[in-house]
Amino acid sequence: MQFDVNGRIIETDEQGFLLDLEDWSEEFALALAQHEGIELYVDHWELIWYFRDYYEETLSLPTMHKLVLELGRHRGSRFRDRKAYEKHIYSLFPADPVRKICKLAGLPMPQADT
Repeated sequence: MQFDVNGRIIETDEQGFLLDLEDWSEEFALALAQHEGIELYVDHWELIWYFRDYYEETLSLPTMHKLVLELGRHRGSRFRDRKAYEKHIYSLFPADPVRKICKLAGLPMPQADT
């Protein structure tokens, strides 16, 4: 697929993952989200930036378990329960959240175990 982002053509594979990770920008994430029918709010962006920071630091992708453990405990009293935070993530990204966040964050496609 191709996305026109500010007059620049950005190439993705057929599933929407960037061919060149250096092509990522917030504008690309917005274009991809619009294409996939997702409206990005603050909670979406926090997850996208968490994934980008995590990948930059570790050159690996966080698992759902890691995501819930690290971010869930920092969300305040509303998210102390791990299952509640996991439900919140699924409310933002109903189908395969880790994969969807990776795609929007311009990161590689996660392997089956992430």
